[in-house]
Amino acid sequence: MNELFNIAGKVAIVTGGSGVLGSNISRSLLEAGVKVFIIGGHQENVDKVLEEFSSLGEVKGAACNVLDIEQVKKVKEEILNLWGKIDILVNAAGGNIPGGTISDDKSIFDMKVEDMNKVVDLNLNGSIYPCLVFGEVMSKQGYGSIINVSSMATFAALTRVPGYSIAKSGIEIFTKWLAMEMATKFSEKIRVNAIAPGFFIGNQNRAVLINPDGSLTERSKKVLAKTPMKRFGDIKELNGAVQFLCSDAASFITGVVLPIDGGFSSFSGV
Repeated sequence: MNELFNIAGKVAIVTGGSGVLGSNISRSLLEAGVKVFIIGGHQENVDKVLEEFSSLGEVKGAACNVLDIEQVKKVKEEILNLWGKIDILVNAAGGNIPGGTISDDKSIFDMKVEDMNKVVDLNLNGSIYPCLVFGEVMSKQGYGSIINVSSMATFAALTRVPGYSIAKSGIEIFTKWLAMEMATKFSEKIRVNAIAPGFFIGNQNRAVLINPDGSLTERSKKVLAKTPMKRFGDIKELNGAVQFLCSDAASFITGVVLPIDGGFSSFSGV
């Protein structure tokens, strides 16, 4: 293996690590020889993933509300006591809730504001707060890589998901801002980037993209019509980009939002 791409022995934190996206990234990092600490919202889900991954490498975890800074600080101390450093932070915590989504027969004026606020809080502050806590450790170390998760919802207006779109757009500029802050005030060896996944079929969006009979919904057809590769992504296709951004091969890359989308964000549809 080219040493520039070698991330074995590094320590990574993955928020939302018991979810579909986070657990996939956690698995890939473990298989690359990284020590992984998984943060999830519910202890039973964290325990399930830890048991599943126990044979893959050195993996620990804890239930933690990423919107509670004091809880996040306690996890930070636990990780430093375990491994003494933090090399990588992947902020995969996020998602939508039914009340923050607008169905085809409703408009934004029917949406519950409190549900939109929950979506914005989780998807924006749910990444900012861990960056503040774990990023401070990196600022003292003088090195580290932070990867946030943006979305196709930042490149163009997607119907139905206003709160999610607002939050992920905030993630894009926060990623760029924090990259600047870390490099100019602390160390050029602290890098902050984001990935922007395209359309992947998972538990959260399956009903929106796939009909009960297995056929494509009208929304799916619209997505694929604007995707040059004419397919949905496999969630494992995120892993190479994450590992690259964590590695020394990306040592001069910071403040970037990398689409992993089959060309969706670059295609006008015409």
